[in-house]
Amino acid sequence: MDLSLDLSERGDRAGALYRALRDALREARLVPGDRLPSSRTLAGDLGISRTTVATVYERLVAEGFLEARVGAGTFVSEVAATPPRCAAGSLRPRPGWRWPPVAVSGDSPVPAYDFRVGIPDASLFPFETWRRILAAESRLRGHSPGAYGGPAGLPRLREAIAHSVAYGRGVRADPDEVVVTSGTQQALDVVARVLLQPGDTVAVEDPGYAAARDLFASHGATVVPVRVDAEGLVVDELPARTRLVYTTPSHQFPLGVALSLARRRELLTFAARHDAAVVEDDYDSEFRFSERPLEPLHALDRSGRVVYVGTFSKSLLPSLRAGYLVAPPSLVDALSGAKQLTDGFGPVQPQAALARFLEEGLLGRHVRRAAKVYGERRALVLAALDGLPVEVVPSAAGLHLAAYAAVPPDLAERVRSEGIAVETIAQHRVGAGRDGLVLGYGAAVTDTIRPGLARLALAAGWTAS
Repeated sequence: MDLSLDLSERGDRAGALYRALRDALREARLVPGDRLPSSRTLAGDLGISRTTVATVYERLVAEGFLEARVGAGTFVSEVAATPPRCAAGSLRPRPGWRWPPVAVSGDSPVPAYDFRVGIPDASLFPFETWRRILAAESRLRGHSPGAYGGPAGLPRLREAIAHSVAYGRGVRADPDEVVVTSGTQQALDVVARVLLQPGDTVAVEDPGYAAARDLFASHGATVVPVRVDAEGLVVDELPARTRLVYTTPSHQFPLGVALSLARRRELLTFAARHDAAVVEDDYDSEFRFSERPLEPLHALDRSGRVVYVGTFSKSLLPSLRAGYLVAPPSLVDALSGAKQLTDGFGPVQPQAALARFLEEGLLGRHVRRAAKVYGERRALVLAALDGLPVEVVPSAAGLHLAAYAAVPPDLAERVRSEGIAVETIAQHRVGAGRDGLVLGYGAAVTDTIRPGLARLALAAGWTAS
């Protein structure tokens, strides 16, 4: 028989021959019963030593892929038969699993008119500074190069985060109360693992963050949407059986309203009365364009029921996958253990670099610089909406604005062909309510905002007054 093998790799000739023969077996170019050339013949054809060929043959015989027959030669064994490719597979997800992966921002080309929500402008990130710091911290100051990091995060980073949230948000916490996570989603996941049992009731805002709803439901929780109005989450409508409340009080997603001080106090009273936990996702609060925000729920909490969740995805880059939670001392060990079960430990060098970024005040400097750019874009969005039949929802922070309006149900899909990426309020709502648009300006190119919104208004059938 003819056998074509590629031995163009330099160095380990035995390894190259072994891999070539295994590939031939895997691709069914060699099938059970085929007789291989003698070691002398194959060595001559390939220009390698007979000893090399004999060594490879012996290895494949020992592994069961070949068999040596005395006086007859070396043959492909029945064990080497390539199993038929399975078209679908017989394994199925557990009953009730309904969460396939969804497309993310990097899966498709950047739209010409980009009003997607939750995406910061990567061009504003100080890449050169980050590379310098990461290179310096890759020498692992104070760490053994072969050591794992703790599941709760690098102590140095936990301390830097505790100082940062105390200064920037009034969240007072010891470093030992901070757990570093891979973004907000992992923070919610470890909280759910520790606090929820199947069937527990979780109250979420409606409209609200679908990824949080889905995560809690995936843990077997009964997720109950609760209405949001001009003062934020309507606390009076929380079910009495609620075990956990998930809220975005500083910049509600997607409407952008802030939870009023009265509602904040009502929520904490509810949690204490019903033995419930409150997860405070301080979403999008870094960039503010008016008065200082209300005190976080965590700062008002006197009974240790609030888990404060934050992320660097909006203030820095989503691809850094850096977030954190601040938990009551009674939960920290359990949350750290849950974090360890999910991914073992965090990446040491990036965490050290982020710690230094915070320690040197570079985060605050970057946020101030970026806020000027985002403020200009926000003003352009507001100016372009002026005179259109929309009701802008008051919002003082974040990287998007919401506006109530009459919109065709298929508007987002219809304008995609024109290079416009936009979301509607209905996409984030479970129950009935007013529809409209959610307009992100974090990733929008400044010069495209006015023409993009003009095209969007035309597609929606709006006429300026």
